[in-house]
Amino acid sequence: MKLAKYFDKIEEGKVHCHLCPHHCVIKPEGLGACRARKNIDGNLFSLNYGKITSAALDPIEKKPLFNFYPGSRILSAGSFGCNLKCSFCQNWKIAHDTPRAQELSPLELTEKATELIPHGNIGIAYTYNEPSIWYEYVLKASKLAKDKGLVNVLVTNGFIERKPLEELLPSIDAMNIDVKAFTAGFYNDICKASLDNVKQTVELASRKCHVEVTTLVIPGLNDSMEEIERLSEWLSSISREIPLHLSRYFPNYKMLDVPPTPKETLYKAKEIASRHLAYVYAGNLR
Repeated sequence: MKLAKYFDKIEEGKVHCHLCPHHCVIKPEGLGACRARKNIDGNLFSLNYGKITSAALDPIEKKPLFNFYPGSRILSAGSFGCNLKCSFCQNWKIAHDTPRAQELSPLELTEKATELIPHGNIGIAYTYNEPSIWYEYVLKASKLAKDKGLVNVLVTNGFIERKPLEELLPSIDAMNIDVKAFTAGFYNDICKASLDNVKQTVELASRKCHVEVTTLVIPGLNDSMEEIERLSEWLSSISREIPLHLSRYFPNYKMLDVPPTPKETLYKAKEIASRHLAYVYAGNLR
């Protein structure tokens, strides 16, 4: 547990969190929407600081990052909690459940990453759950890793406020950002978030580090070819070089009634997106 950044104390012992666009007003002993930040005696604390729920030495392509040090490996680590409420969550057991965790300080994580260099490791990927609400830990660890010559990668939903993102970006070398859909209605109804904030993150991050984007294509919800075209046109307006990963959906979490995405949908979506972007990948086609 660690005192959080980006909050104000307000009336009646409440705190106002400014880390993400939810701007939670949290009562004493209450939690933010992310379940990882708690008001304790009028101060906001990060509950997931130093808590690792999952770690592995992964191929960089698994993040997925296809155009950033291809063929390398990266130490991937995550904690618990998320500030979105996606009913199709693919990692819900650590994002929305209460998983077992081990204690590992930022220094210990970076030392582990350094020890794995002979095994092909190039750095640390903050992933599995949402790294932006693991903010204080990621900020510290990424600075330590940078000092050791390691790279830092965020696999994120992009739902973070501008100021904390700007503070973090100097230590970040690459990001894979989920753009869940390209309609405000999908974000509001399915994720309980907003598309505009995620677009801001993509636009800002792409000026500071390597960015790739992932969209999980879900039948009947975000799989229209018109929406795929709007998404790819917007990305190309930032840069045609931003890789787009179109991933196949499989039933999970609270959305078990929606069937897997037909492979043909992914192939068609890739064809359309490739009119606007230099790198488009269809994934999860098992």
